[in-house]
Amino acid sequence: MKRYKAFAKVNIFLKITGTRGDYHELISRFMRVENLYDELYFAPKEKEGFEIRGQFSCTTEQNTIYKAYKALLEATESEALEKLMQKYAIVVEKHIPAFAGLGGGSSDAATYLKMCNEVLHLGLSRCELAAIGMRVGADVAFFIYDYASANVSGIGEIVEEFQEPLLELEVVTPKIEISTPKVYKSYRANFFAPISADESAKLASMSSSEILKSMKVDEANDLFKPALHEYKELKDHYRHGWFFSGSGSSFFRIKDNMHG
Repeated sequence: MKRYKAFAKVNIFLKITGTRGDYHELISRFMRVENLYDELYFAPKEKEGFEIRGQFSCTTEQNTIYKAYKALLEATESEALEKLMQKYAIVVEKHIPAFAGLGGGSSDAATYLKMCNEVLHLGLSRCELAAIGMRVGADVAFFIYDYASANVSGIGEIVEEFQEPLLELEVVTPKIEISTPKVYKSYRANFFAPISADESAKLASMSSSEILKSMKVDEANDLFKPALHEYKELKDHYRHGWFFSGSGSSFFRIKDNMHG
């Protein structure tokens, strides 16, 4: 069976621009991490019901892949899709850590949607798949488009490709399970300071390497301080010169090839 790669991402920067009801609007640069990915493929089923095989700590119903299946079924009413999942399990070889700010769950969901679209010849465009993916989670759209680097704004639904060389990134993930809603709640309560449209436009036009050279960890990511506030143990894992992805807990930096 053909294997599909679901890549991780990091947020080169993540700045809050405002709020939309309970959601936070943001501007962020997402960059694909080329050397970190899950692998997905279909395999004959071993048990009844929707079957996902892989190292997951959540129930099937909570899994982003199952949510993607339900959203795709609702959008297409495809009998072929139902039949596919009655016959096959979706197997996930997990390498992207969960609760890590690396978009693993969103990437898996996006990859599953693309697999079904390809295998079943559903004929959905990237835009249509992204709209379905948005029902699963805000980051899914980025992974649907397969961009190496993109500016992501709104609540995650606006994805604009950013042409630049892919950076070779080193990622470390402390064993701290971070709740994204908890970090955003803390940001709103304790650190709320949205950036202006001008600042937002300036960041969106800068290359990722420029941003990483000119900003400190807390300047690049508005969620770093609230994450530290809620998870004091994060401080033990922070090292100078590293950056923070999403709501954490992963840190990353440009790989220093001089030191291997």
